[in-house]
Amino acid sequence: MARHKNDLYVTVPSLFRCPISMDVMKSPVSLCTGVTYDRSSITTWLNSGHNTCPATAQILHSTDIIPNLTLRSLIRCWNNSLLVLPDSPAASSHNRQSESITFSAVDAKQILLSLKNVVDKKSEFYSTSLSSILEFTMFSEENVEFVLNYEGFMTAIVEVFNEFAGIEVLELAILLFDYIVFESREKQKLIVELYRCSTSPFVTILRKGKLNSRISSAKVLELISRTDETRNKIIQQENLLVELFNLLNSETDRKAVDAALSALISVTTSKFVKTELIRFGIVKTGVQILWNQDQTGPIIEKMMKLLEIVSTCTEGRNAISEDAKCVTGIIDRLMKVSDIATEHGIGVIHSVCYLSRDRTARDAAMRSNGMTKVLLVMQSDCSGRVKQMCGELVKVFRVNSKSCLASYETRMSHITPY
Repeated sequence: MARHKNDLYVTVPSLFRCPISMDVMKSPVSLCTGVTYDRSSITTWLNSGHNTCPATAQILHSTDIIPNLTLRSLIRCWNNSLLVLPDSPAASSHNRQSESITFSAVDAKQILLSLKNVVDKKSEFYSTSLSSILEFTMFSEENVEFVLNYEGFMTAIVEVFNEFAGIEVLELAILLFDYIVFESREKQKLIVELYRCSTSPFVTILRKGKLNSRISSAKVLELISRTDETRNKIIQQENLLVELFNLLNSETDRKAVDAALSALISVTTSKFVKTELIRFGIVKTGVQILWNQDQTGPIIEKMMKLLEIVSTCTEGRNAISEDAKCVTGIIDRLMKVSDIATEHGIGVIHSVCYLSRDRTARDAAMRSNGMTKVLLVMQSDCSGRVKQMCGELVKVFRVNSKSCLASYETRMSHITPY
């Protein structure tokens, strides 16, 4: 990290740059795809007759642009706290060749004081201190490491999260956890610290917090649920599962849906959780996601995976079989999203049609051209496990097809042929 006297130096955060112009955004706005651009750049793009998202190439079902107030606020704070050095490459607004443009950062004394306030548990300064630290860490990876290496900081911030009930402080803490985990080079060390987090503040944030902090809560929960001990803490925390489900079920924001799915997949390892998700209505939510033609591939993959997980219990197989739209939605998505999504989809169909031998599910699959789809998957470059499941499904579908034909011929046998 470059330095100048007592100043700290930072790089331009990539999320502050417009994907089109590569300049720091002045008025960030988001498209329906969730990607944020500078207003002037995306307006020019749309006015030129384009109907796609420049970054993802997705066709836009709406060309409405929504101001990204959170990002705009962060950029303003960043701009107010920075002073471009005269001899810096950043002095020229046209210099876009390097991501490592150097700036003089927030006054070092202010950051050190903010860190000290947290470590010394001066609760009257928690909100302003955490806000300053969050802004500071967003400048660069070097700043993230600087904060993490400050003696006693992580221990103190976990204690603040465990003991402080104010929603504003909890939201700042969870945003900080989320950001520094994904920017830190020592993720595993940080995750170990987070294992000490109480699970009750997550319920508060998921229930009362703003959308960005709710998303961060789900992401952090997914990280810390990777051990049996912490996973059990999450499962046993009253209302935490239902709040994660509510995040998935009530939001259309793709980041929220993705984060909620990841967290639910991570904690759904026991029959208790599977049956709880069935009770909440996970199959109905899955149908909504599968039948949404604008939904992204990664979200479809995760939804298929979660449905495959719940289909390993009797209650899950029954719920999926009873909803014909779930079976047909999965069949329709086979080989259209990704190999991973197809593998999970075959897993669900195998559970309900082969293992459970559910007639309703088999009929729904056959009506959706399931035999052809399964044969195509079987002939593709899929894994041995998937080929085996496809082979078993083909046998079931053939028997079902002959049975239907025999039944049809029996019903028609009384008619005298010409």
